[in-house]
Amino acid sequence: MAYIDYYKILGIDKSATPDDIKKAYRKLARKLHPDLNPGDKEAEKKFKELNEANEVLSNPENRAKYDKYGENWKHGEQYERAQQQQRQQYQGGDSGGGFSGADFGEGEDFSDFFQSMFGGAGGGFGRSTRGSASGKFKGQDVQAELNLNLREAAKSHQQTFDINGKKVRITIPAGVYDGQQIKLKGHGNPGFNGGPTGDLYITFNIIPDPNFERAGNDLKTKVTIDLYTAVLGGDVKVETLEGSVNLKVKPETQNGVTVRLKGKGFPVYKKDGEFGDLFVTYEVKLPTNLTQRQKELFEQLKNS
Repeated sequence: MAYIDYYKILGIDKSATPDDIKKAYRKLARKLHPDLNPGDKEAEKKFKELNEANEVLSNPENRAKYDKYGENWKHGEQYERAQQQQRQQYQGGDSGGGFSGADFGEGEDFSDFFQSMFGGAGGGFGRSTRGSASGKFKGQDVQAELNLNLREAAKSHQQTFDINGKKVRITIPAGVYDGQQIKLKGHGNPGFNGGPTGDLYITFNIIPDPNFERAGNDLKTKVTIDLYTAVLGGDVKVETLEGSVNLKVKPETQNGVTVRLKGKGFPVYKKDGEFGDLFVTYEVKLPTNLTQRQKELFEQLKNS
């Protein structure tokens, strides 16, 4: 894979904080998400590059490797370890069959060495385990993105992943939030030479909803009412995640007034039966195409 400047992809510099990385990723993910750019191959490509950049830079350990080794970040530690073992062999400090003969000439690409030595596993290798002098390495952790719309995130349900040819089924609890990450131990890439299997990290991306804005466990929505209902009062139908409800509008309700529907918000993560609230903001729509008689009545109201 060609070298990609992950900092450039996210539009940040190397001094960016973890919070800066998170904000930059979320801003660009909403802009480039395939659901918002149907059929746009360029946006799809950039979205994949964005996810790759976020997976590396949002992980402190991988970010440190990337900053140190650049495009060879996946293999840098193994290269240093191999050279150290080789030096030990020459000095008589390791007779246990390390990487004998793994001599690197000036300018030789050590990532090519590991490609041939370890068979070129697509994910590279993660942190080594104890006893790494014997050649045991933990398998590379796998990062996955799961896109959910707001209504999917509000329901406990199962999803199935195909990881390394195996089906992995997980139950997603209601109430997961945008950017939340869960870890499935031992579902990553296989280890090397008897080392432990890596882990699977799944990050949830919640696609923005056209009707609701989420704020923690609360939801916000807007509902349009006509001038007559605002002035005289009446009923209005309001959509919630569980269906529509009728809401009483008080007489003389002003534009922009917000009312709260208790318990009609988002489910609280891993707390069955607990919900946030739904905040409904009224938007008063003024009448148009008035008849002459209607205009006269408004004039009477104005002068009364």
